[in-house]
Parts: sequence; C-alpha cells; structure tokens
Amino acid sequence: MADAKTTTRKKQRRSVPSGQLHIQATFNNTIVTFTDKKGNVLASSSAGATGFRGSKKGTAYAAQVAAEKAAETVKGLHGVNAVDVFVKGVGLGRDAAIRAMGSFDISVDSIKDVTGVPHGGVRPRKARRA
Repeated sequence: MADAKTTTRKKQRRSVPSGQLHIQATFNNTIVTFTDKKGNVLASSSAGATGFRGSKKGTAYAAQVAAEKAAETVKGLHGVNAVDVFVKGVGLGRDAAIRAMGSFDISVDSIKDVTGVPHGGVRPRKARRA
C-alpha cells in the first residue's frame, strides 16, 4: 500500500478588527457566535460545548464561560477589538455573555434585541360537533 498523504488545511487567519456577536439565549442553553460584518462565522461556542450538562447549561455562569471561550479564540486568531451584539431569546445568559467581553478588551459598540415576536398565533382547534 502506498502512503496516503493527508493534507490538513490550516485555518485561515484573517485580520478582522470589528465584527458581530450573536447570542442565542434559551432556557436550556446559550450559543455564542462571533462573525465578521458580512455574517461569516469566525468562532462559536455554547454552554454545552464548554462542559456543562443538564440544567446547568441554562445558567448565566455557563453563558459567561461559553462567551469567554469564543472571545479567546476570536481575539487570538482574528484580532477582533469591537463588536455589535445581537441578542436572541429570553434565557439567563443574555447579560452574562455581553459582560464577559469586558475581560477581553472587546468593546461593545451596540446591543440589539432580535428576539422573534409571534404574530397570528397557532392554528385554532377544529370546531366541536354539536
């Protein structure tokens, strides 16, 4: 058998001074995603990916740890200094993930709530027979 050379491509290291931070905070988990201005993902982390399991994933501390892990990656690889924050959801990790940016010298330019609002509601039940 011939030696099969496996080539692994190194992650592209782009300089992105400012980007976006998307936080999806549910009651069960918090997902933190750093993107560039166009929306291309630079780094991502979640409370579950940082080792929290079960009901602990929905806590503010788990969201803080997830945000710190993603911030560490994006600061080292891409040199992000400023972010626009987009928060979606009603979980406990909303504020904690934003506050975690202070320890990494990432300035928060703006915070926008993009939580979905229901309109029209669900389909009603069928009518009762008389």
